[in-house]
Amino acid sequence: MLLELRAENYAVIDHVVATFGSGLNLLTGETGAGKSILVDALALLLGGRAASDVVRHGAEKAVVSCVFESTPGAEAVLEANGIDVEGTEILLRREVNTNGKGRVFLNNQPATVTVLRQLAPELALVHAQSETMGSFDQAQQRGLLDRFAGINTLLAPGKELSADLREKLRNRKVQPAQVGENIRVAYAAWRGAREELDRLSGEEQERLRMADLWSFQRNEIQEAAVTGPDEDETLEAEKRVLANAEKLYTAAMSAHESLYESEGSAETTLAAAQKQVEELARYDSTFVEAAAQLANARATVADLSATVRHYAENINASPERLETIEDRLATLDKLKRKYGRTLVEVIAYGEDVAAKLAKIENRDVLIAEAKKRVAEAEHVYTCVAQDLTEMRTAAARRLEKLAEQQINDLAMKVKFRVEVASQKEQTFWSGVGWDHVECLIATNTGEPLKPLEEIASGGEMSRVMLALKVSVEEGGPERTQRRIALPRTLVFDEIDIGIGGRAAEAVGQKLKALSHHQQVLCVTHLPQIAAFANQHFLVEKSERDGRTRTAIRQMKDEERTGEIARMISGATVTETSLRHAEQMLRASI
Repeated sequence: MLLELRAENYAVIDHVVATFGSGLNLLTGETGAGKSILVDALALLLGGRAASDVVRHGAEKAVVSCVFESTPGAEAVLEANGIDVEGTEILLRREVNTNGKGRVFLNNQPATVTVLRQLAPELALVHAQSETMGSFDQAQQRGLLDRFAGINTLLAPGKELSADLREKLRNRKVQPAQVGENIRVAYAAWRGAREELDRLSGEEQERLRMADLWSFQRNEIQEAAVTGPDEDETLEAEKRVLANAEKLYTAAMSAHESLYESEGSAETTLAAAQKQVEELARYDSTFVEAAAQLANARATVADLSATVRHYAENINASPERLETIEDRLATLDKLKRKYGRTLVEVIAYGEDVAAKLAKIENRDVLIAEAKKRVAEAEHVYTCVAQDLTEMRTAAARRLEKLAEQQINDLAMKVKFRVEVASQKEQTFWSGVGWDHVECLIATNTGEPLKPLEEIASGGEMSRVMLALKVSVEEGGPERTQRRIALPRTLVFDEIDIGIGGRAAEAVGQKLKALSHHQQVLCVTHLPQIAAFANQHFLVEKSERDGRTRTAIRQMKDEERTGEIARMISGATVTETSLRHAEQMLRASI
C-alpha cells in the first residue's frame, strides 16, 4: 500500500506531501490544478522516463519520493540487487536535474531506474494518461488470468520432483492447486537435465583434445610414482648430507675427539672435576648434588660422543646416490611446475584428471543416462504445461464474459476476448508454462479484435483495466485459495473521460468494490465517483509571490459536501447542488 507521496520543485509543484490510506483514495480539483501531475510523479518513481522539463522553473532539480508498505516480492527484488531491507516500509526517491540526468535511491541507498522497474510490479500498477510506464504487457495479462483461475505460478520451486509427484504427472493426476508450483519444479528439472546433456554432448573435437591432454597428464603423474606428499623434502635432506659428506665426517669426528678421545676432552675434564667434588662431598654434604650433576654431565657427553661417532661412521659419500637423488628431485620439480606448488597438489591434480578421464571414457553410458533423464523431464513438463493450458483456457472463457459485461457497464460497447495460445516449441518453455496470454478487444461494432495495448484512449484503457480487475476480484476463486499477490496499489487517471450519469455511478461502484481488496488511487472530475471515496483529496492551484503553486490536502467530511457540490454545479455552488451532494454521499455509504 502507498503510504506517502512527496514532490518538490516538480512541474508547478513547489512542495506537497500526501498521506494515503487503505480503500479508495480520490483526487479532485479544478481542471489544470495538477492532479495528473501527482500521478505522473508516482509513475516516475516506478521507473517512468524522466525529462528535464519536469523541473520547476528556477529550481536546480526536482525531487519526488514515496513510501510503500513492504511485500515479500518487493523485498526479494531489493535483496537480489544488493539493497538492504529496512523494517516494514520501502522508501523510493528520485532526483531529476535540469539537464535530464538524475539519481535514484531505494531505502536511502543508491540504485538504478532498472531496479525501480523491477520493483514496480510488486508495489503498484499505474494507468496514467501519458502511459509512460506500467503498461499491461503479456506477463501481466497472464498473471491476471492466473489470479482469476487460482493458479499460482509465482511460488518458488522445490529442489526436485518427488517420486509421488512424478507418478501423478505421468498419469495426468495433477491437482489444480498444485499446477502453478509444479510447472516451476518441472521446468527447473527439465532445464537442469538439458544443460547436463548439452555439457556431455559437447563438440567431439574439443572432447578428444581434452582427453588426450588429460591422458598425458595422468600418465606423467602416475609414471613418476610419487611415494608420498613429503618425498621431495626427505630427498632434499639426504641430498644436503651427500653433497657435504666430507665436511660432515670431519666435523663429526672432531666433535667426537673433543668430547671423548683427546687428552683434554670434555669427558676427561669432567671426570677430574667429578673426582674433586666427590672428595668435597665426603666432608660437606652440600656438594653431594653437585657431584651427581657432574656424573650426569659425563654420561651426556659420552652419549653425544657415541652419537657423532656413529653418524660419521655411517656417512656414505656416494656420488652415484647423489646423482640419483638429483635426478629424482628434478623430476618432482617438473611435476610441481606443471601441476601444483607442492606434491600434495600434484597428487590431487592427478586424481582429478583421472576422474575426468573416467567420465569421458564412460561418456556413452553417461549420455544415455542423461538422455533418459531429459526425456522423463520433458514428459513431466509437457504433462503439467498442458494441464496449465487447459486450466487457463477454461478460465479465459469465464473471465472474458465477466469482463465484457463489466466493461460495457462503464459506457462502452465492446467485444472482449482472452486468447491463450500454446507455444510448445522448447524455446518458449519457461517456469510459468508455454502459454502466450493476450487480451483482445474491439471498441466499435464490426471492427476486428485487436490487442488491448493498442487502445488509443487513456480513459478507455483505465476503464478496461478497472473492469478486468473487478472481474478478477469478484469472479475468481475464493480469496483464501489464492496465493498470488498482484500490486497492492492501483492508480487510475481520468478514468471518467467520456462518461456520465449511470455509467459514472457504475464506475464509482466498481472502484469501491475493487478497493475492498486493494488500495486504489483515482483522479476524477465526476461527483458520482467522488462520492465513493474513503479518503478524498483536494488538489488546488494558487498564486503566491508571482508564482503558480499546487497543493494537496485531505478534506474533512463537511468539506467533501462543498467539493462535490462544486463538481455538480461548477463555480457557483447552489443550495440545490449542496443538497444533491449530501444525498450522493449518503447513498454511497
